Amino acid sequence: MCTVFLAFKTHPEYDIILIGNRDEFLDRPTLVAHLWEEKPEIFAGKDVKAGGTWMGVSRHGRFATLTNYRDPNDIRPEALSRGGLVTHFLTGTESPDSYLETVNADAELYNGFNLIAGTSEKVVYYSNKEKQIQSLNPGVYGLSNCFLNTPWPKVSDSIPLFRDLIAQKGTFPLEEAFGLLQNPTLYPDERIPETGVPLEWERKLSSLFIQIPPRYGTRQSSVILIHKTGEIMMEERTWYFDNQWDMNSPKIAKIHFQAERGKTPSS
Repeated sequence: MCTVFLAFKTHPEYDIILIGNRDEFLDRPTLVAHLWEEKPEIFAGKDVKAGGTWMGVSRHGRFATLTNYRDPNDIRPEALSRGGLVTHFLTGTESPDSYLETVNADAELYNGFNLIAGTSEKVVYYSNKEKQIQSLNPGVYGLSNCFLNTPWPKVSDSIPLFRDLIAQKGTFPLEEAFGLLQNPTLYPDERIPETGVPLEWERKLSSLFIQIPPRYGTRQSSVILIHKTGEIMMEERTWYFDNQWDMNSPKIAKIHFQAERGKTPSS
């Protein structure tokens, strides 16, 4: 997952609104979101190569999402898979704070990452590049492949649009959220970051929805809603399959359930 937006306790009905895109190499084997046979308490997509995930929810009211920290000069092929960090939180019982303390102790085992993990009552953020556990206050946040709320244009320009969706009365506008995530706008050189990749790639990676055939791009978009009643909904739309993008008829995976209260600590 490479760009996500989070609204924590800013909506009259939903404690958590999380939307985001997963950008990945197009030949990396992936399973769409589903209830895992070996871990039936979680609903998430699966990276078949390494066994982890980029975003998911659990029946115990837990959610987590991960983005890579973009630094091509600091990538170790022997590092552990970052997707396991999401899976371990979803299946665990530690509070978000305690879990990230454990992650911090093993931070050097992974290439650069950003992790958001939490429940309806407690949300924490951690990057192994900063090595600081941050407990999030109610508010709106954006995260791509740098630190939380770093003003990359696709983050800073999308946050006001995300706020507009949150401000709408009634049920959160799901279709409009997916529409926001499909924004293909490329930004001018003076606005894009310098992260160490070639300028041609910085330009192509500047959009919220990325298409760089035949190598890389946005494969899935996801929305997680956690209602104040404990109801949880996650919908994932897979845009890239059969070696092409299909923006009109994505593969849709969706779940809706009531969180099992009292099964996991919230703070």
